[in-house]
Amino acid sequence: MKNNDTLKRLRLVVFLPAFLLLVLTIILNFTNYEAFLNVTTAAKDFMVIQSGWLFSLVGAACLIVIIGAFFSPLGNVRIGGPNAKPLINKMSWFTITLCTTIAAGIMFWGMAEPIWHLAYPPASLGIEPMSAEAAKFAMETLFLHWTFLPYAIYAVPTVVFAFAYYNMKRSFSVGSEISPIMGKRDQKKIDVAIDAIVIFCVAAGIAASFGTSVMNMGGGINALFGIDNSKLLWIVITIAGTIAFVVSSATGLFKGIRILSDFNVFLYVIILGALVILGPSAYVFSLGTESLGGFMTNIFDKALFTGAASGDTWASGWTVFYWSNWMAWAPVSAVFLARITYGYTVKEVITMNFVIPSIFSAVWMTIIGGTAINFQMTGAVDILGIMLEQGSAAAGYAVLGNLPFSGILIFIYLVAVFISFVTATDSTTNAMASISSTGIQDGKQEAPMFIKIIWGVTVGAVSLIFITTLGIDGIRMLSYLGGFPALFLGILSIASLVLVMGNPARFDAHTIKEAELTSKD
Repeated sequence: MKNNDTLKRLRLVVFLPAFLLLVLTIILNFTNYEAFLNVTTAAKDFMVIQSGWLFSLVGAACLIVIIGAFFSPLGNVRIGGPNAKPLINKMSWFTITLCTTIAAGIMFWGMAEPIWHLAYPPASLGIEPMSAEAAKFAMETLFLHWTFLPYAIYAVPTVVFAFAYYNMKRSFSVGSEISPIMGKRDQKKIDVAIDAIVIFCVAAGIAASFGTSVMNMGGGINALFGIDNSKLLWIVITIAGTIAFVVSSATGLFKGIRILSDFNVFLYVIILGALVILGPSAYVFSLGTESLGGFMTNIFDKALFTGAASGDTWASGWTVFYWSNWMAWAPVSAVFLARITYGYTVKEVITMNFVIPSIFSAVWMTIIGGTAINFQMTGAVDILGIMLEQGSAAAGYAVLGNLPFSGILIFIYLVAVFISFVTATDSTTNAMASISSTGIQDGKQEAPMFIKIIWGVTVGAVSLIFITTLGIDGIRMLSYLGGFPALFLGILSIASLVLVMGNPARFDAHTIKEAELTSKD
């Protein structure tokens, strides 16, 4: 009887399209690899070549709109109504937000990405590789890709969904992120279509992140134990990660994810502290300060750089890759992040989902990325040579291996990578399962366990296939495939937020009800 009730909670019209498309991806890979490669490559090329400029514009628009929302009348509105009490304390709120968004990415790319930019800056900018100018460019690019813009892309749908779900009393559906521009129209059919499309988008996006973390952990195990970072090791890590995710999921949002996130941020602080004490901290903070100035001064030039005028493909391989990844994650991650905003004002929501994590990420990239740049520039470690031989996953461990207490630091780093991997998978599949279910009435309710497991296993399988067949290019391809459909939902979310910002009282059910009671008196 219990199983029947659980099955009844599954929204098949939302669940099946995305699930079957992902399964078809797996089948096509094994039965006709050439066709699989042709289809995915053609789709990726279309998105990058034809639509890269639109990703850049939407990313910049999110930044402008979320800052505008903070200072608008909407900023003072409390999510859930004037009397709503928070579901979670601010410290846990911060750690969950940080660990379930881009934390898995900063663990992988923090030391690898700046070295690629140092060695291969955009040809059209005329920057000499491995020069002081290239070092500054590398750090500025880390700020571009990992701080304010990605968090703005997350924050816009988070604010809109939180307001729509808790204040407008709209359904627990990604479609609610565009409900302000829908007015009083019946959204049920639109919600179903949007949920189905977006679940596929985020499944592709999280599979990309899943793959990033697996490759990163493989590099750590290789550094610690000398085991080859091979496809067999990736399979073992994927299975172990899926088991850990299932255990975490079983405890729910307010236990498993919260506890793991709190512990993970503690590990991040240890890693940062160790690098400040043991690494070239004077160089790191000087480079970070100078680069932050360059980034802030030219933020829109950098965000909107496409390289089209000179035929430079650098932006499509890096910036568009990131924008598509964040946009693939954002609609469903927003549903998860919005659940825990209940009881806080919109200003507090923007602060916790945009301002504070952006600052943390800037500090992380300054210390982690700056240390890697210094080691490469001074010749302490040939990180580029190691990456060319072993892949990007080896960068972080090569840097840590050159510091005192390297064995302990690598172990801590590896544990942090693993927990980031588990929390990111857990939180996003938690949201996917919730959207695929019926009966979610408030922020504390959980989706059935078996739906979470299905999504976790499916995402793991897709991720494993892409990284074992295509490597780092497979991660990029997944991001593009997931980001393109989500791009258009992002545009509608921006329009919805702009509409609400002007006059939130017109949309807030609590304000409308209070006005009706006052008029009756």
